[in-house]
Amino acid sequence: MIAQNLIHDYQMKWMRIQKVMQEKGADGCLLTNGINLFYTTGHIYSGYFYLPAEGEPWYFVKRPNGLVGEHVVYLRKPEQLPDLFRENGLSMPQHLLLEADELTYSDYTRLQSIFQPQTTGNATALLRQIRRVKTPWEIEQTRLCARRHEAVYQEIPSCFRPGMTDLEFQYEIELRMRKHGSLGLFRAFGPNMDIYMGSILAGPNAETPSPFDFALGGGGMDASCPLGANGTPLEEGMAIMVDMAGNYTPYMTDMTRVYSVGKLSDEAYRAHEVSRRIHQETEAAARPGVACADLYQLALHIVEEEGLASYFMGTKQQAKFVGHGVGLQINELPVLTPRSKEILEENMIFALEPKFVLPGIGAVGVENTYLVTAQGCEKLTHAPEEIINLI
Repeated sequence: MIAQNLIHDYQMKWMRIQKVMQEKGADGCLLTNGINLFYTTGHIYSGYFYLPAEGEPWYFVKRPNGLVGEHVVYLRKPEQLPDLFRENGLSMPQHLLLEADELTYSDYTRLQSIFQPQTTGNATALLRQIRRVKTPWEIEQTRLCARRHEAVYQEIPSCFRPGMTDLEFQYEIELRMRKHGSLGLFRAFGPNMDIYMGSILAGPNAETPSPFDFALGGGGMDASCPLGANGTPLEEGMAIMVDMAGNYTPYMTDMTRVYSVGKLSDEAYRAHEVSRRIHQETEAAARPGVACADLYQLALHIVEEEGLASYFMGTKQQAKFVGHGVGLQINELPVLTPRSKEILEENMIFALEPKFVLPGIGAVGVENTYLVTAQGCEKLTHAPEEIINLI
């Protein structure tokens, strides 16, 4: 079921999961969420992936037809799992990990009733912790995504025409994204995190608060999706923040750049340069063993030193983080917040996004994706970082 050239990558992931299971005294882990299935198998299918604390994994598949390989078993419903376990010599787990943060209540209780373990644990939390540290293949996929992400951003100035709205500008960028291989789907963890291919914030719309847990908001096209571009005409003196998804492989990158319609105020350019300074100092400070909370405090210290705290990460509503992990989902661990207990580890990948919103002008600031290496921190997303005038 897994390509031979990737078997080592998946074995590495299984071993990581099994190590944690053994530490927690768990007997097995049952996964059915699409992202977790892809992470552990390289496929998204309807069914279940079962990994015992020791031994080889099993694939219980409902759809699609045609998946073959060692330990691939087809079934119609989860109630068949106990019989299939017995037929294949698998012990029923007494301490079973289920995706407690992703399953519906009915699916969770149904699986508990089927397996009747003595105890259950949360596989979602375990997987999110393990997925923080990327494998060599995941890092390679992220680098490939970054190159395509950069190629699209090089074309953004050619998308602009005088008299456009922010939505019309976004449509042109989305077309180029798809031509460069964008998967279209922008995966995020958690409820109420729906977004399509990214966000563009122009002028006063950058101040509009959103219920979604993103760095900045925006009114959006409709009350059913209150985030991002809202039809704002692109006018002289306006900043346009482009935060479009890097989803050109399964492993995403995050990158934000700012464009202007004509000249902006001196304060806008100054705030933008402060964002770049935060990147430079964070890149110099970030390395294995550094606390994520310390990186947030580093950014906040610079912001306060420059007298820009009232504009930092919003105005009417200010986000309380400055960075986040990226991977199969755009909002993975670790998160750079003042209360974070997380410590950077080698091969973590995170996005840093210190942004400022200036009333009447719009949002400014840079976002890049970084890889934590044994030596320090490597920037993965390379594109011009200055504010680019579109006219």
